[in-house]
This record gives sequence, structure tokens and C-alpha cells, in this order.
Amino acid sequence: MTSEERREKIEIELRNNIEPITATALAKKFSVSRQIIVGDIALMRASGIKISATPRGYIINGEVEKNEKKYTIACCHDDINMAEELYTVVDNGGTLLDVTVEHPIYGQIVGQLHISSRYDADLFLKKVENNQAQPLMRLTGGIHLHTIKCKDDDTFDRIMKALKNKNIILEQK
Repeated sequence: MTSEERREKIEIELRNNIEPITATALAKKFSVSRQIIVGDIALMRASGIKISATPRGYIINGEVEKNEKKYTIACCHDDINMAEELYTVVDNGGTLLDVTVEHPIYGQIVGQLHISSRYDADLFLKKVENNQAQPLMRLTGGIHLHTIKCKDDDTFDRIMKALKNKNIILEQK
């Protein structure tokens, strides 16, 4: 199989899965190294395919379902409340699509999350604990944005109320 054929098959694999797929799993499937897959993904992105790297692997950015809505929320908290924030959103029916911070040199930095359950949140939190990389919110004193996906306005309102009750929502003082 040529590298071009492999990239076409990787795209098909990603499009046929709603769950993220790790580079290691793709490497095993196509009998190449993980680094080859990372390079393939970079070339695929450069060709215009909207592939996101999430804490659980690669996923092709899908459109929000017609019956779902996206919202942006501003949050501020410390490390201790990170799990509480994630659990509050998913326990109330939302999906955290990404996190955005405003960096003084680079401008907006966006990290893909795609966290829709406590299981996803726990995997993310474990990666934070086990790696020496810092969560983006540490660059901005805890201030960050999230894009969240909800099925309706009532779900969003429930999430906002719960986050406000936990003093996680950033509000004007």
C-alpha cells in the first residue's frame, strides 16, 4: 500500500467512527509506526481535512447535529475545580468540545477536548496528572473559554446554573 492509499484509508476509518482513534491503534491497523501516522495526519490536515487531536485520539470534526446547539462559556477556576467543571457540564447533558485561552504572544490557543461523559473527563484528568504538560488555563490564571454542545437551550441553562452555583462561570464584578 502506498502512503497516499494509507492516508485515504485513515480518512475512511476516521469518518466511519464517532469515537476518537489513537495514533497507536491506527499504526497497528496499518502496520506502520505511530510516527508515520502522526505525519500522515499532519499531511491530511494540510490538505484541508478537519482532523482534531483529542485526549483520546484523532477525530474528524463533524458538524453539530441539527437538533443540537453550540454555546461559548467563559470560566475561571483553579486546578482543584477542573474536575468539578468537567463533571458539571457532562452530568447536565453537555459536551465540552474545546478550551480556548488568550495568550499574550500567540493570541487564541484552542485545545480540542470532545469530553461528553465522566469516563472522557477521567481520561483527560489522568493525562493531566500523568504528563508534564500543563492545562491551557494555567497560562491565563484560570480564565478560559469552552465551546459546549447541548441538545437544547434548557440543557444549556441547566449547565450554566450549575456552573454559577459552583463559582466556575466568569462574571463581571
